[in-house]
Amino acid sequence: MLIAHLPSGYILGRLARRRRREASDVVAAAMLGSVIPDIDMLYFYLIDGGRTHHHAYITHWPLFWATIGTVGVSVGRLLGSRRLPSIAIFLAGAMVHMALDTVASPIMWLAPFSHRPFELVAVPASHGNWVLNFVLHWTFALELVICACLGLGWLRSALPADASQKGS
Repeated sequence: MLIAHLPSGYILGRLARRRRREASDVVAAAMLGSVIPDIDMLYFYLIDGGRTHHHAYITHWPLFWATIGTVGVSVGRLLGSRRLPSIAIFLAGAMVHMALDTVASPIMWLAPFSHRPFELVAVPASHGNWVLNFVLHWTFALELVICACLGLGWLRSALPADASQKGS
């Protein structure tokens, strides 16, 4: 995924907020969670020099986020935190990131126990630039659909309430 992580986090947060009438910080938490696994890009470029695919780092291990989630939600419950929904949606955003990356990039779903990568579709290196390989591959349409859903949601929310009722 190149462009759809943040929009998917926004959509996730809005759905969670609407469904449970949560506070607005749930949307921000979902958005942050949807991009936080890519924090490893700092290490990738600044320290590793691009030698190791960033999906091999711990921030791209789904079991890492599942563990963080279990601990975070458990501690939040134990302490009676009113931020529990935000904690949970932050971690859900990180897992959505993993699921979206799995569409066209290898993710090691069982790491650290197994480093076997899973991906639904292998994007061939048919162009000189890796970005072009992804943008010109049919799987990029999924990213465009996610972005279009975000745009339609924004458009719908911008319409007056009575205008959105006329179409139904």
